[in-house]
Amino acid sequence: MLQNVIGGVQGIADHAMVGHYVGHAGNAAIGVSWQIFLVVQVFLGSLFTGMGVLVARYAGMNRPERVNRVVAQTLLTAACLSFVVLAPLGYVLAPRLLELVNAAPAVQADSLPYIRTMFIFSFGMLVFFMLGGALRSAGDARTPLRLGIWMTALNVVASVILIRGLGPIPGFGTLGAALGTALASWVVALGAAWALFTGRWVIRLRPGSDWRPDPAIIRQLFRFGIPTGIQGVAMNVGGVILLRFIGSLPDSAEAQAAYAVGYTQLFSLVTWTSVGLMAATAAVSGQSLGARRPERVALAVRATSRIGLGVGAGVGSLFLLAPGFLLHLFGMDDPVARAIGSELLAFLSVSGVFVAVALTYNGALQGTGDTRGAMYISLVSQLALPLGVCWGVQQVATLQSHHVWTAILLGHVSRCLLGIGRFRQGHWRRIEVE
Repeated sequence: MLQNVIGGVQGIADHAMVGHYVGHAGNAAIGVSWQIFLVVQVFLGSLFTGMGVLVARYAGMNRPERVNRVVAQTLLTAACLSFVVLAPLGYVLAPRLLELVNAAPAVQADSLPYIRTMFIFSFGMLVFFMLGGALRSAGDARTPLRLGIWMTALNVVASVILIRGLGPIPGFGTLGAALGTALASWVVALGAAWALFTGRWVIRLRPGSDWRPDPAIIRQLFRFGIPTGIQGVAMNVGGVILLRFIGSLPDSAEAQAAYAVGYTQLFSLVTWTSVGLMAATAAVSGQSLGARRPERVALAVRATSRIGLGVGAGVGSLFLLAPGFLLHLFGMDDPVARAIGSELLAFLSVSGVFVAVALTYNGALQGTGDTRGAMYISLVSQLALPLGVCWGVQQVATLQSHHVWTAILLGHVSRCLLGIGRFRQGHWRRIEVE
């Protein structure tokens, strides 16, 4: 949880700087670009879910040599996909992707250099997330925290310099935010690689090891990871289409800026902490099944869901009590954008409770290998339901911002209820790894 809170500071710092030095169009540009970038990155990151399932199981079985082998194969596969697929295709398709979300011309102008930079230098961030997941699944949650602190500190310093400029260094605006993120992630990734190959962590890789692809491991990475990839892509495609609906609103630029700040940044106070709980639940669940202790899985998800419930309620109270102050931190002083943002935060104050509990149950399902169940839940709750509500309203009336926020809330409520129901079915108890 602490690592993800600190990691969330990166995006908050970028949005705050851009909001003050570029304006709300810059906030919208980062929000739109990040939503598109996540669609692709989350699919590649699904390999890390498959890796986490295998690493946690083998850790529970006390088989460290298999843990190291799985991590090496994941690193090899992620490198191939990042450099061969993500970087070139992302650079070429970026303009069309921005047109897809109905971004205003001013937003597109700021978005294009940002999103292209993120696609080209994405491998550093992938390595950071991969190693964090691997170490947590193997039982070491403190090293990812230290890596996260270093990455956040480097990113904040680089963004402060590159967004506004300093001395002979010119201000790059939104491009500076992307450059700061890329620089920080690559520095941390290189340092982490050094630690891996020098045997300083619980996971150890050797340069002279057999680095040829292992079809058996790669097949299992995709077996457990592909459903999570589909889940992640569906959720982020849903987010992109939702941006398209927001782009059709009367005050589209202000609404997209409010969505970028309120949902992708301020709401991260709930989601990033809950994602931390989800990762903890997944690690303990996988290790418990590996050690033949399924009763501990149920205990873990109950404990983390209670913590998540408290976090969601606390952050929701903050959204209700001080929306104007929170929006001002991001330079959201335009009257229209501020009004729409305050309205969104009121809806999110309720959503946060359901999201926090939903993610803990999602972690239990993914950690035990029931990634298909989690996928079906996301397809219904994060894609079909909210987009269906927006489309339905658009057919019978003029779509307004509160209609979109209501659709988001209904999606979060349904995800929570469906996740609890799937877990209680107990299918996860019968899943085995090869």
